[in-house]
Amino acid sequence: MQTGTVTFDPYLRRWNLVPDGEPIHTNSSDLLPVRLAGKPAMLKVARVNEEEVGHRLMVWWNGEGAARVLRHDGEAALLERVEGDLSLAEMVRAGQDDEASRILCATVAVLHARQARPWPELTPLERWFRTLEELAPQVGGVLATSLETARHLFREPRHLRPLHGDIHHGNVLHSRERGWLAIDPKGLIGERGFDYANIFCNPDPETATRPGRLARQTHVVAAAAELDQQRLLQWVLAYAGLSAAWHLEDDEPDLAAPTLEVARIAAAELGF
Repeated sequence: MQTGTVTFDPYLRRWNLVPDGEPIHTNSSDLLPVRLAGKPAMLKVARVNEEEVGHRLMVWWNGEGAARVLRHDGEAALLERVEGDLSLAEMVRAGQDDEASRILCATVAVLHARQARPWPELTPLERWFRTLEELAPQVGGVLATSLETARHLFREPRHLRPLHGDIHHGNVLHSRERGWLAIDPKGLIGERGFDYANIFCNPDPETATRPGRLARQTHVVAAAAELDQQRLLQWVLAYAGLSAAWHLEDDEPDLAAPTLEVARIAAAELGF
């Protein structure tokens, strides 16, 4: 089965898969709903190295807090298809923002649990901030504050763990059989507090920038994740600036605007 430049056929044949839906294409991977021995699964073929690193991390998690990897070969992974009837984004829109944040924190806690197995080869978190390092001196303002804050955090890292790298309301799905499970990790190694920062930029720009929302959710997340609230705010500031820098690098100022606002709110909470 070929779609665009991606051929799923080798994996369909090798793993005895039956297509079970329309393909999904993103900038970083191509996905196809399939069935393996009659059971639903998702075939994911990476377009970029970041996704391949994420596959390795999912293999290492071994289904603990994340979708199971049923088959794996380099750029391709066959994943447990998570098809629950609950949505964290919908919970937020229904007025259950606190509960959604606590579910995200509980999921991350499972992912961060110490394991005897050696970590796979992962991407150092600091490497992700190169775009912010390049753009912040040019743009200034809150981006410069975000970069200064990131540098402060990297000087004295705490509680290093394998990190998902992109925890948000759309990347933790509900399985009727196994509860809440993470998908689509980026495969980083760094301070565990970073994995909570993107919660504050989600599930949508209106929610993320609503007055008082960030202040309340930092209390909720810090308590649920047993994090220092000030340091959590610093990670929010650093990450929001990085996210904005990525959008600015891609000439997407409209997408950068909400994360810049989140960074400004975090900076204000920190007294900057």
